[in-house]
Amino acid sequence: MTYQKTESQYRNDIIEICKRVHRNGWVASNDGNISIKIGPDSVLCTPTGMSKGYLTTDQLVKVDMNGNKLEGELEASSEVKIHLDVYKNKPGINSAVHAHPPYSTAFAVAGLPLDHCIIPEIIVSLGSIPPY
Repeated sequence: MTYQKTESQYRNDIIEICKRVHRNGWVASNDGNISIKIGPDSVLCTPTGMSKGYLTTDQLVKVDMNGNKLEGELEASSEVKIHLDVYKNKPGINSAVHAHPPYSTAFAVAGLPLDHCIIPEIIVSLGSIPPY
């Protein structure tokens, strides 16, 4: 893969996505995390325990492909290791957004499937959530 942007541009991209995720209510409190692969051996990610709606570019954390911190004052999200596993095992995947939409989370906790055919593409591609 050829990396087309500077690290600064990637940092701005993550913050823009953080703001959109927060604004749309797809995360509550400090939920979720976002990462992007910025080179063959480095990933930028959101820090643990921080609201996505108020992050700044300097609060992002740079880690290597094993999750070791390369740069940053804060600690990387513990879930970045899931992102790294995806990057290692799914060529072509270079960014990840992990959100906790409250309505979807409520359905999952209640054990209620999201299986009504509101948007056919969801049922065809994902099936029932949670599947029974």
